[in-house]
Amino acid sequence: MILKAFKEKSNRKYVNNLLAARKSRVNQTKIKTVAVLLNANEFHEFEVFRVFFKSLGLESPKHKIIAFTLDDKLEHNEWNTHVSPKDFGWKGKINNADLETFIKEPYDLLISFYKNPVLQLDLITAASKAQFKVGITRTDERLYDLIIDVDLKDINIFKQELKKYLNILNKL
Repeated sequence: MILKAFKEKSNRKYVNNLLAARKSRVNQTKIKTVAVLLNANEFHEFEVFRVFFKSLGLESPKHKIIAFTLDDKLEHNEWNTHVSPKDFGWKGKINNADLETFIKEPYDLLISFYKNPVLQLDLITAASKAQFKVGITRTDERLYDLIIDVDLKDINIFKQELKKYLNILNKL
């Protein structure tokens, strides 16, 4: 129990160091690859994102959806990658090869679609090499380049707003 608290503190410090060094930049690069980070305990309709990408004309085979769940015994074949707290070590160490690849891949857009703050999801978002990061929560605004503050059930509003802002930023 005490070790768990120390591990969480070391990972929180790692996230804060990543965010302190982060330089937010918005460039004119068009979006071709998209990654989505979901909390499976909050949102289950991940297929909505694949349909949304197709409607935007984004049909790259490199799109990736990662689902995080607290239950590490839960297996879902529908997701591209499934991660749980056991996939994270001390000081931001990742113990999952798929997750490590996800973090190192320079996606054009990362959508962090979770509302409740979860340290592991924040760690993935902060460590990701994605060029443009979008989130829906204001718990730590340093994580994102764009925040669309909507409830999880308002996925259609989120899609409309995201499309609008990506057009404004000349990313589509």
